[in-house]
Amino acid sequence: MGHSDLPRGLYVVTDSQLIPADDLTTRVTQAIEGGAVVIQYREKHKARETRQQEATALQTLCRQRGIPLIINDDIELAAMVGAAGVHLGREDAPITQARERLGPQALIGVSCYNRFERAREAATAGASYVAFGRFFPSTTKPKALQARPDLLEQARAQLDLPVVAIGGITPENAAGLIAAGADLLAVIHGVFGQPDVEAATRRYAALFDGPGDG
Repeated sequence: MGHSDLPRGLYVVTDSQLIPADDLTTRVTQAIEGGAVVIQYREKHKARETRQQEATALQTLCRQRGIPLIINDDIELAAMVGAAGVHLGREDAPITQARERLGPQALIGVSCYNRFERAREAATAGASYVAFGRFFPSTTKPKALQARPDLLEQARAQLDLPVVAIGGITPENAAGLIAAGADLLAVIHGVFGQPDVEAATRRYAALFDGPGDG
Protein backbone atom coordinates (compact mmCIF):
# COMPACT_ATOMS: atom_id res chain seq x y z
CA MET A 1 0.00 0.00 0.00
CA GLY A 2 1.94 3.03 -1.25
CA HIS A 3 0.94 6.61 -0.51
CA SER A 4 -1.19 6.94 -3.62
CA ASP A 5 -3.50 4.25 -2.22
CA LEU A 6 -4.41 6.30 0.84
CA PRO A 7 -8.17 6.86 0.48
CA ARG A 8 -9.84 10.24 0.97
CA GLY A 9 -12.10 10.52 3.97
CA LEU A 10 -12.20 10.36 7.75
CA TYR A 11 -9.04 9.39 9.64
CA VAL A 12 -9.93 8.50 13.26
CA VAL A 13 -7.42 8.60 16.09
CA THR A 14 -7.98 6.62 19.30
CA ASP A 15 -7.78 8.26 22.71
CA SER A 16 -7.82 6.18 25.88
CA GLN A 17 -9.34 9.07 27.86
CA LEU A 18 -12.42 8.88 25.64
CA ILE A 19 -12.56 5.11 25.11
CA PRO A 20 -12.80 2.62 28.00
CA ALA A 21 -10.08 -0.03 27.52
CA ASP A 22 -12.47 -2.96 27.13
CA ASP A 23 -14.41 -0.99 24.50
CA LEU A 24 -11.54 -0.15 22.16
CA THR A 25 -12.26 -2.62 19.35
CA THR A 26 -16.02 -2.07 19.68
CA ARG A 27 -15.70 1.69 19.28
CA VAL A 28 -13.23 1.40 16.41
CA THR A 29 -15.57 -1.09 14.70
CA GLN A 30 -18.39 1.46 15.07
CA ALA A 31 -16.16 4.13 13.47
CA ILE A 32 -15.37 1.79 10.56
CA GLU A 33 -19.09 1.00 10.17
CA GLY A 34 -19.71 4.75 10.03
CA GLY A 35 -17.21 5.15 7.19
CA ALA A 36 -13.75 5.82 8.72
CA VAL A 37 -11.06 5.01 6.12
CA VAL A 38 -7.90 5.10 8.28
CA ILE A 39 -7.43 4.25 11.98
CA GLN A 40 -4.57 5.54 14.13
CA TYR A 41 -3.77 3.86 17.43
CA ARG A 42 -2.46 6.61 19.70
CA GLU A 43 -1.48 5.53 23.18
CA LYS A 44 1.53 6.89 24.99
CA HIS A 45 0.91 6.01 28.61
CA LYS A 46 -0.11 2.39 28.97
CA ALA A 47 2.27 -0.48 29.71
CA ARG A 48 4.05 -1.94 26.68
CA GLU A 49 2.23 -5.26 27.02
CA THR A 50 -1.20 -3.57 27.05
CA ARG A 51 -0.32 -1.45 24.03
CA GLN A 52 0.82 -4.56 22.20
CA GLN A 53 -2.44 -6.37 22.99
CA GLU A 54 -4.58 -3.40 21.94
CA ALA A 55 -2.62 -2.75 18.75
CA THR A 56 -2.77 -6.46 17.84
CA ALA A 57 -6.55 -6.53 18.31
CA LEU A 58 -6.96 -3.39 16.19
CA GLN A 59 -4.68 -4.74 13.48
CA THR A 60 -6.75 -7.94 13.27
CA LEU A 61 -9.92 -5.86 12.96
CA CYS A 62 -8.46 -3.44 10.41
CA ARG A 63 -7.05 -6.25 8.28
CA GLN A 64 -10.47 -7.94 8.18
CA ARG A 65 -12.07 -4.66 7.10
CA GLY A 66 -9.34 -3.69 4.63
CA ILE A 67 -8.56 -0.48 6.54
CA PRO A 68 -4.98 0.71 7.19
CA LEU A 69 -3.94 0.85 10.86
CA ILE A 70 -1.32 3.48 11.68
CA ILE A 71 0.54 3.38 15.00
CA ASN A 72 1.37 6.72 16.59
CA ASP A 73 5.14 7.24 17.04
CA ASP A 74 6.11 3.63 17.93
CA ILE A 75 7.97 2.07 14.99
CA GLU A 76 8.72 -1.17 16.84
CA LEU A 77 5.09 -1.66 17.83
CA ALA A 78 4.02 -1.06 14.22
CA ALA A 79 6.54 -3.65 13.03
CA MET A 80 5.53 -6.13 15.71
CA VAL A 81 1.80 -6.12 14.95
CA GLY A 82 2.21 -5.76 11.18
CA ALA A 83 0.40 -2.40 11.03
CA ALA A 84 0.18 -0.47 7.75
CA GLY A 85 2.51 2.20 9.10
CA VAL A 86 3.44 4.79 11.66
CA HIS A 87 2.73 8.46 12.38
CA LEU A 88 5.66 10.61 13.49
CA GLY A 89 5.63 13.91 15.40
CA ARG A 90 8.33 16.46 16.05
CA GLU A 91 9.98 14.53 18.89
CA ASP A 92 9.75 11.12 17.21
CA ALA A 93 12.19 9.09 15.11
CA PRO A 94 13.23 10.31 11.65
CA ILE A 95 11.33 9.13 8.56
CA THR A 96 14.39 7.30 7.22
CA GLN A 97 14.54 5.13 10.34
CA ALA A 98 10.84 4.26 10.09
CA ARG A 99 11.16 3.50 6.37
CA GLU A 100 14.17 1.26 6.97
CA ARG A 101 12.41 -0.72 9.69
CA LEU A 102 8.94 -0.94 8.12
CA GLY A 103 9.81 -1.26 4.44
CA PRO A 104 8.95 0.52 1.20
CA GLN A 105 5.20 -0.18 1.38
CA ALA A 106 4.65 1.23 4.87
CA LEU A 107 2.52 4.34 5.31
CA ILE A 108 4.59 6.93 7.12
CA GLY A 109 2.75 10.06 8.17
CA VAL A 110 4.34 13.18 9.57
CA SER A 111 2.88 15.95 11.75
CA CYS A 112 3.86 19.29 10.20
CA TYR A 113 1.85 21.53 12.56
CA ASN A 114 1.67 24.92 10.85
CA ARG A 115 4.95 24.71 8.93
CA PHE A 116 4.95 24.13 5.19
CA GLU A 117 8.75 23.82 5.16
CA ARG A 118 8.51 20.79 7.44
CA ALA A 119 6.03 19.21 5.03
CA ARG A 120 8.33 19.81 2.08
CA GLU A 121 11.22 18.19 3.97
CA ALA A 122 9.01 15.25 4.95
CA ALA A 123 7.96 14.75 1.32
CA THR A 124 11.61 14.76 0.22
CA ALA A 125 12.51 12.28 2.97
CA GLY A 126 9.86 9.84 1.74
CA ALA A 127 6.77 10.49 3.86
CA SER A 128 3.50 8.90 2.65
CA TYR A 129 1.31 11.78 3.83
CA VAL A 130 1.63 15.05 5.73
CA ALA A 131 -0.64 16.37 8.49
CA PHE A 132 -1.30 20.02 9.37
CA GLY A 133 -3.13 21.44 12.38
CA ARG A 134 -4.65 22.47 14.56
CA PHE A 135 -7.23 24.37 12.52
CA PHE A 136 -9.75 24.93 15.31
CA PRO A 137 -9.49 24.92 19.11
CA SER A 138 -8.78 21.32 20.06
CA THR A 139 -10.00 19.43 23.12
CA THR A 140 -7.14 16.93 22.90
CA LYS A 141 -4.31 19.45 22.51
CA PRO A 142 -5.52 22.89 23.64
CA LYS A 143 -2.04 24.42 23.26
CA ALA A 144 -1.38 23.10 19.76
CA LEU A 145 -0.12 25.56 17.15
CA GLN A 146 -2.66 27.31 14.97
CA ALA A 147 -2.64 26.40 11.27
CA ARG A 148 -4.38 28.25 8.44
CA PRO A 149 -6.39 26.69 5.60
CA ASP A 150 -4.09 28.23 2.98
CA LEU A 151 -1.44 25.74 4.15
CA LEU A 152 -3.68 23.02 2.71
CA GLU A 153 -3.93 24.86 -0.61
CA GLN A 154 -0.16 25.25 -0.74
CA ALA A 155 0.40 21.57 0.06
CA ARG A 156 -2.10 20.45 -2.57
CA ALA A 157 -0.45 22.66 -5.17
CA GLN A 158 3.18 21.84 -4.37
CA LEU A 159 3.38 18.37 -2.84
CA ASP A 160 2.40 15.14 -4.49
CA LEU A 161 1.15 13.65 -1.21
CA PRO A 162 -2.16 13.17 0.57
CA VAL A 163 -2.81 15.97 3.07
CA VAL A 164 -4.41 15.43 6.47
CA ALA A 165 -6.03 18.20 8.54
CA ILE A 166 -6.39 17.81 12.32
CA GLY A 167 -7.50 19.83 15.33
CA GLY A 168 -10.99 20.61 16.56
CA ILE A 169 -12.64 19.57 13.30
CA THR A 170 -16.43 19.14 13.44
CA PRO A 171 -18.91 18.19 10.71
CA GLU A 172 -19.93 21.87 10.71
CA ASN A 173 -16.48 23.42 10.17
CA ALA A 174 -14.90 20.72 8.01
CA ALA A 175 -16.18 21.61 4.54
CA GLY A 176 -13.82 24.59 4.18
CA LEU A 177 -10.82 22.39 4.94
CA ILE A 178 -11.84 19.84 2.32
CA ALA A 179 -12.35 22.66 -0.17
CA ALA A 180 -8.89 24.04 0.66
CA GLY A 181 -7.25 20.70 -0.09
CA ALA A 182 -7.53 18.28 2.85
CA ASP A 183 -7.71 14.68 1.57
CA LEU A 184 -8.33 13.33 5.04
CA LEU A 185 -9.78 14.81 8.21
CA ALA A 186 -8.22 13.46 11.40
CA VAL A 187 -10.69 13.41 14.26
CA ILE A 188 -10.47 12.25 17.86
CA HIS A 189 -13.05 13.91 20.11
CA GLY A 190 -15.53 14.50 17.27
CA VAL A 191 -15.92 10.73 16.96
CA PHE A 192 -14.86 9.04 20.20
CA GLY A 193 -16.16 11.81 22.45
CA GLN A 194 -19.69 11.39 21.06
CA PRO A 195 -22.45 9.17 22.48
CA ASP A 196 -23.02 7.42 19.13
CA VAL A 197 -19.67 6.77 17.46
CA GLU A 198 -21.09 5.34 14.25
CA ALA A 199 -23.53 8.21 13.71
CA ALA A 200 -20.80 10.77 14.49
CA THR A 201 -18.46 9.14 11.96
CA ARG A 202 -21.20 9.08 9.33
CA ARG A 203 -21.64 12.85 9.56
CA TYR A 204 -17.99 13.37 8.62
CA ALA A 205 -17.94 10.64 5.98
CA ALA A 206 -20.92 12.26 4.24
CA LEU A 207 -18.80 15.38 3.58
CA PHE A 208 -16.62 13.33 1.24
CA ASP A 209 -19.33 11.88 -0.93
CA GLY A 210 -21.11 15.14 -1.63
CA PRO A 211 -21.53 16.58 -5.13
CA GLY A 212 -18.34 17.55 -6.89
CA ASP A 213 -16.17 15.20 -4.83
CA GLY A 214 -13.25 13.55 -6.61
